[in-house]
Amino acid sequence: MTSQKSGLNKDDLKSFKEEIIHQFHVVSEGVIDQVKLVAEGVATVNEKLERTRKELKAEIDNKTQPIAQAVLELSGKVVALDGKVDRIHQDLKTEIQETRQEILAAVKFSYAELDKRLTTLEKEFVELKHRVEKIESRPIS
Repeated sequence: MTSQKSGLNKDDLKSFKEEIIHQFHVVSEGVIDQVKLVAEGVATVNEKLERTRKELKAEIDNKTQPIAQAVLELSGKVVALDGKVDRIHQDLKTEIQETRQEILAAVKFSYAELDKRLTTLEKEFVELKHRVEKIESRPIS
């Protein structure tokens, strides 16, 4: 009798319960389908992202490879140029040293020659001085 007072009986409640469960299943199937669609979308985006990443990596590699090759070639040229500069530096150093020795020898020779000439001039001057003194000491006739 209590069930009669509320106006609902057991069959009505059971029917209501089954209707709710049925609606829950319908709604949950819809949600599951939408989740599957979202998962597929995420997978598609991941694939596109991975493909784009690979394409970008390939493009970057294609553009940086010539630069890397040029850097390697330039490195080799710098090493060769460095060696050439070292050789030229050594050659110039040797040439400067040889020239210095030649100049020192020439200066020594010049100094010796000048000393010899000066000594000769001094002797000649002394001789001329004696001759002049002799001439001046003669009586004038």
